Amino acid sequence: MRAIWKGAITFGLVNVPVKVYSATEDHDVPLHQVHDKDGGRIRYRRVCEIDGEVVPYEHIDKAYDDGERTVVLTSEDFAALPAERSREIEVVEFVPSEQIDPLLLDRSYYLEPDSTSNKAYVLMRRTLEETDRTAIVKFALRQRTRLAALRVRDDVLVLQTLLWADEVREAAFPSLDEEAKVTDKELAMSAQLVTSFEADFTPDEYEDDYQVQLRKLIDAKLEQGDALDTAETFGEQPEEGEGAEVIDLMEALRKSVESSKSARSGGSKTSGGSSSGGSRSSGGSKSSGGSKSSGGSTAKSGSGRTASSSSGKGSSGSRSKSATSDKGGSASKSSRSKSASKSSSTTSKSTRKKASA
Repeated sequence: MRAIWKGAITFGLVNVPVKVYSATEDHDVPLHQVHDKDGGRIRYRRVCEIDGEVVPYEHIDKAYDDGERTVVLTSEDFAALPAERSREIEVVEFVPSEQIDPLLLDRSYYLEPDSTSNKAYVLMRRTLEETDRTAIVKFALRQRTRLAALRVRDDVLVLQTLLWADEVREAAFPSLDEEAKVTDKELAMSAQLVTSFEADFTPDEYEDDYQVQLRKLIDAKLEQGDALDTAETFGEQPEEGEGAEVIDLMEALRKSVESSKSARSGGSKTSGGSSSGGSRSSGGSKSSGGSKSSGGSTAKSGSGRTASSSSGKGSSGSRSKSATSDKGGSASKSSRSKSASKSSSTTSKSTRKKASA
């Protein structure tokens, strides 16, 4: 990775020099535009509307137009801003982590110590871990003052930029002004459906189906050219009808719960197709190297770990009962096996005695 910025976290009189790295990257297949007639690549040029000439990046400035006047701002103007010159990540307060609304989270960055000793870095990390707080910081990056949350992830300080309060829209929907009446029975059935899908979230078990299918399409087209048969590549796909509005909510919930139970009792049943590296069951299960059942059980092949739950909740009580039942069953089988073995041995001895007589 290449550092995109250098600065220092300021925490009272403590100064923590750090390098900043982008923590995420795009995995989309790179595509460009072409002319459908001859395949010629489409190019966009930065053309000046006055002289019609193509303008290189180094000769492009920015401007603000208020409707009557235009103010041109050069790169020197931006560099002169006090906030732009600052190389500090200033800690302004420490807040309970649960108070940060995930809706505010924007981009994520890793911070690496940028000094011969990482003691100050470790001090900041330990402080955040032991106080169970998130630091709110301010800093300037790429011609913007940023508000960010500073927290710990796998022993590394992570900077997550936050949207400003006025950048979040208000969710004002007239359709929600009048609260719909939900019965206790509907709520209980819905909770039962949720239970049937309970599991621990493992991001590695999920994949971008669109990108997987797009790569498969590209590989097939490279091999077969325009003679490609998409039905042969992806199989016959059912026609998608318009989603009908659910009239009987209770009936829909009941059928969903029954479908989930059926999927659990019958094992992992695929919904008619599988993608590269994993499959999704009709009851919401998905496997990627391992399998996740709709009943909330998770198994990873090769790990030797299996967590299961007869009710989908995975409580220790149900596991204990299940284990006891298994042991009892094994003991019963073992007892029957020993009894049959003794009976067979006795019969054999009796037969040999008669033959000898």
